[in-house]
Amino acid sequence: MPELPEVETVARGLARVMEGARFARVRLNRADLRFPFPTGFADRLTGQRIDAVGRRAKYILAHLSGGDVLLMHLGMSGRFIIDDASEAVRPGRFYHDTLAGTGDDPHAHVEFDLETGTRIIYSDPRRFGIMDLFARSQLTEHKLLKQLGIEPLGNELSGAFLNHVLRGRQTPLKAALLDQRIVAGIGNIYACEALYRARLSPRRLARTITSAAGATARTVLLAQTIRDVLTDAVAAGGSSLRDYVQTDGELGYFQHTFQVYDREDEPCARPECAGTVRRIVQSGRSTFFCPRCQR
Repeated sequence: MPELPEVETVARGLARVMEGARFARVRLNRADLRFPFPTGFADRLTGQRIDAVGRRAKYILAHLSGGDVLLMHLGMSGRFIIDDASEAVRPGRFYHDTLAGTGDDPHAHVEFDLETGTRIIYSDPRRFGIMDLFARSQLTEHKLLKQLGIEPLGNELSGAFLNHVLRGRQTPLKAALLDQRIVAGIGNIYACEALYRARLSPRRLARTITSAAGATARTVLLAQTIRDVLTDAVAAGGSSLRDYVQTDGELGYFQHTFQVYDREDEPCARPECAGTVRRIVQSGRSTFFCPRCQR
């Protein structure tokens, strides 16, 4: 599933062509994705201007002139293809990629035609994506958003915050990082990378890095490494299986700097460490780490 940096990349790519434009036509090629489309979805969008496009956790949010919010989630395999009549580009390809949006795509389920002449196609082979349309006044209470934790790139993430929310938690540290109710948007790849940078084992209990006295050196370091790894990934355009060109011409290549993810049986990236990267399964997901320098 695309993670925060990839979703941020997609949101920025969509913002460049959507913001300030109006929906001239919306076509649904099926009645549902993961869930059915809201009643009157296409008609309600048609004619509305897109005022702003942003991100909350792994959700893309388009704020519309009529007071509605268009919520979009990529699911496991969702992709947007932007066709501006000169060429078709995809704002973001991901480490675990698909062939969605290539050629005569049978998985092109939603088409947004803008008054500018640009067409945006949403393709999703597995149909785990989500689209919803609701009043902006319901934003904080929307069922998919109301229980989300803080944004990891915002000012709220700190050693003190992590110390507070991890106190007493008996779950493994990596599982705690993937809990979207604590910090929203961190996924499997970047949890592995952040824990490696912080030299923390994904298996240790979350409570063991906290203190009743307040923030610890470990919670401060972990907060910083989470922010750093996500910032680096956003700057690189996310992670892709191969280099790709975004709508602004920049390449996405963060996968070339993975230090542990998908590097099973390779030497630890730290020159001073003689360890070997291991893979274990936690909650059904692969975890990559160096057992020698991550404690």
